[in-house]
Formats: sequence, C-alpha cells, structure tokens
Amino acid sequence: MQIKDIKFENISFLAPMAGIADRAFRELCVNYGAAYTVTEMVSSKGLTMGDRKSGELLTIGSEHPTGAQIFGDEPEIMAAAAVKCLEYKPEIIDINMGCPAPKVAMNGGGASLMKRPEVAYEVVKAVCDAVEIPVTVKIRKGWDDESVNAVEIAELCEKAGASATAVHGRTRVQMYSGEVDYGIIKSVKDAVGIPVIGNGDITDEQSAAIMLEKTNCDAIMIGRGALGNPWVFAKINAYLNECRVLPDPGVTEKMTVMLKHIQKIIDYKGEYTAMREARHHAGYYTKGMRGGAALRKEICSFEHFEQLEELAFKIVKEQG
Repeated sequence: MQIKDIKFENISFLAPMAGIADRAFRELCVNYGAAYTVTEMVSSKGLTMGDRKSGELLTIGSEHPTGAQIFGDEPEIMAAAAVKCLEYKPEIIDINMGCPAPKVAMNGGGASLMKRPEVAYEVVKAVCDAVEIPVTVKIRKGWDDESVNAVEIAELCEKAGASATAVHGRTRVQMYSGEVDYGIIKSVKDAVGIPVIGNGDITDEQSAAIMLEKTNCDAIMIGRGALGNPWVFAKINAYLNECRVLPDPGVTEKMTVMLKHIQKIIDYKGEYTAMREARHHAGYYTKGMRGGAALRKEICSFEHFEQLEELAFKIVKEQG
C-alpha cells in the first residue's frame, strides 16, 4: 500500500477524529501498529488568519507518516491553508468532505461539499495545485439516501489531482447510526484508479477482514473502534498479516495504557486541559469493567493526575 511515493508498513490507519486524534493519541496508536494517522481537522480560514489553536492541532511529533486535515469550501483559502500546513511537515494534505457536525457541515465545509460536486472539484484542484505533497480526500456515501454520490465525488477528486480517497460508508444524515454500506465503498474502488481507504464500523480483526473482503479497498481506517482501544491496530495487523489472534488486554494493561495516554496529554497540553480530556478517554478504557458507570462518574470529578493513578491502581488490585 502506498499513496504516490509514500509507502506504509501495513494497511491499518487511524482516522482523524475531532477532540480525539490529537498528537498524544496518534503517537500511542502508532506505537501499537497504526501505519498512518491524520490530525484533527483544522479550519482553513482559522489557519490562514493565524489562529493559535489551529497551529496546536497541526503540531506533529514522532507519528510519521501523518496527514494534515483541513476543511472549508473556498478554493483559494483552502489552497493557502494547505501551503500553511507545510510548516508543520506533514507527509500528506487531507481534505475533509465527510464531517457531519452541524457547525461544520452547515457552514459549507465537511460533508456539505458532497452536495456541491463542482465546488468539491475546485477545492481539490486548488489544493493539489498549491502543494507538491500528495493530497487525499475523506468523503461519505452522500448527503442522504436520495443523494448517494460518493462515486461521482471520488471520480472528480481523482480528476482534480487527489492521490487517494477515504470513504465512510454512511450518509451525512445517518451520522454514525445504522450499518455501514460496503457496497458504496466497493463501487468507489471499482470506479477510480487511486487508492481507496475503507472506513466505518471497523472495531476488531473480523470487521477489518470483512471490510477488505466486501470492498477490495486498499487500506482500512479505524475511528471509534480505537477509542480506549489503541491495541486494536496490533490485533488487526497480526490477524491480517500472520493469521494470528492476539489475546485481549487485561485490566492491568488497560490501566497502564490509559495512564500513559493521559500523561502524554499532560506533557503536550498541561494538567488542567489533560484532566478534562481524561474524563472522556477514561470512559472508554473502563468500558465493560465491573462498576464501570460508578468509575466514570468518579473520574469526572478528578482535577489531578495523581487521583487517576490512585484509581487505576485500585482497579488493578480489585479487578486485575
């Protein structure tokens, strides 16, 4: 698997997720076998206007290769934003045409571009013309069931110069509900000559294999399936490459990785921000544990890392 001249060690990629796929989580997932990651999406307008938050979202550490994802619907501004992204040394520029969030999609960006193929084409062409590194596009099945046009959009993206496309097999109206449509991903794969990355409902080895079998896609992209579960990449890679089934992590490993994850966030963002983000992440790491709801409620009151450490040690002692 490669995108233009960029080769990947395997075909398991981490999806870009706002509020989740920050530098700390990307590095963690790479350590567990993710071959490629993408930054959280950044507003092209904000980036070109020098927004400090945008710069922080684009900061890349050791997690290479990485794509810098931007969103917007104005070709000139998107092109300028892509050039600005180069300062952070990503290997790829990724254009978001799949975000279903109202604050993005209702303001011209994200999945709303699926409704305007001509604008989508101009955006991709402008970005491709502005930078020399590969440009990829993340799309959805369509806006709704009456406007399923992923194939058309993918073909236009390829014509405009895109080097690959990731396809989430749901419409914008579906958000993340219902079942992923493997058929639309296969249709895109059959229609274009650039690599196609399958996305949606990949949570373990079996679902990864099903995605590959039903769509013939070139790589898979895991999003929500990696939450509180970064070792999913190692498990998928072992299954696909060696036909091995790795054991599920025990409570001790889960708590160890959780603490490592939150410590990384502290290193990059400070304890105040990290402990608020920890409430979200810890909820996934403790999912399925005895008394999980009570644990998550307790974590929501934590202000310091030491409190989380004490709880983790307690969980290991009682449940490990």
